[in-house]
Amino acid sequence: MNIQMVDLRRQYHKYKSEFDKAVLDVMESGQFINGPDVKLLAEELQAYLRVKHAIPCANGTDALQLALMALDIGPGDEVITTSFTFVATAETIALIGAKPVYVDIDDKTYNINPELIEEAITPKTKAIIPVHLYGQSADMDAILQISNAHHIPVIEDSAQAVGERYKGKTVGGLGDMGCISFFPSKNLGAYGDAGMVVTNDDDLAEKVRMIANHGSKTRYYHDILGVNSRLDTIQAAVLRVKLKYLDQWNYLRREKALYYNDGLRDTEIITPYVANFADHIYHQYTIQIENIRNELQAYLNEHKIPNAIHYPIPLHLQVAYRSYGYNDGDLPVAERTAKRVISLPMHPDLKQEEQDYIIDTIRAFLKKGFQ
Repeated sequence: MNIQMVDLRRQYHKYKSEFDKAVLDVMESGQFINGPDVKLLAEELQAYLRVKHAIPCANGTDALQLALMALDIGPGDEVITTSFTFVATAETIALIGAKPVYVDIDDKTYNINPELIEEAITPKTKAIIPVHLYGQSADMDAILQISNAHHIPVIEDSAQAVGERYKGKTVGGLGDMGCISFFPSKNLGAYGDAGMVVTNDDDLAEKVRMIANHGSKTRYYHDILGVNSRLDTIQAAVLRVKLKYLDQWNYLRREKALYYNDGLRDTEIITPYVANFADHIYHQYTIQIENIRNELQAYLNEHKIPNAIHYPIPLHLQVAYRSYGYNDGDLPVAERTAKRVISLPMHPDLKQEEQDYIIDTIRAFLKKGFQ
């Protein structure tokens, strides 16, 4: 049985004719940078996400940096975020010279705990970045209430959550800006790197566009400091094909998650919690197990079941970020969670017999005397 964590090859063959045509049409056009598909993708995502502006860029990390730069955040400033996330969230804060200020997570959703945000605010706080981790939205009403009270912009890290809805509203357009990654393994993934910034603010949209284009509105005239961050036309063409199927694929992910939940019921495995305000699109299907996570991972590896730990070390304890003054024990929920989580294969084309094998293998591991 050849199980994949995310089976992009299976997906490609299922929609091969559409993908091939989309890519070959770009090849025939010769418009590889800012071709028609880039503009059309932006328009289609604006409609899908119900936002006024969607600005394509090179990748999700760039999207975060563009958003921070558009807010004029830099040395001496602070940005509140979570430590339990992919490194790009804090990396971009650090790269522009600001300081990441970490808030611990909710022990059920793994997202930033809104109850702890206010006490982290200082006169230097210039933004809050909640991460919609694993495809489940953060508690945006609570976060936006704090944002509005203190006049602090919110940048949604929606890298793992395209298509997720918070109380029926698509995430990404709830704060001042949303940042999206189209990394190939994402629910909506390109065939290479790609990203996007979305916003309902006209001024921020114009500034993001300029920054992504070398700080230029008119060619060869540069009004602000910028970077070069473009989404190429081939990636846009691929994403346009996939966008048509995104809701269907997210529905299938939820079905696979429910099947896992049923199969792992009545074990010491903690299956994903779904908040009453979220849909959860299961970018990752991440379980928890206390004390024996590493042993479970070794057993899965032995039985050729792909898996991953998202994430083994919270960012405040990473070597590259030690200079910001955090120590072991400062964020106990994030630190405890990092020792317990493990992600199982999850994608729309996951077969029931593959899930049965995964479930049976985990149950066999527990039966061996680890309960």
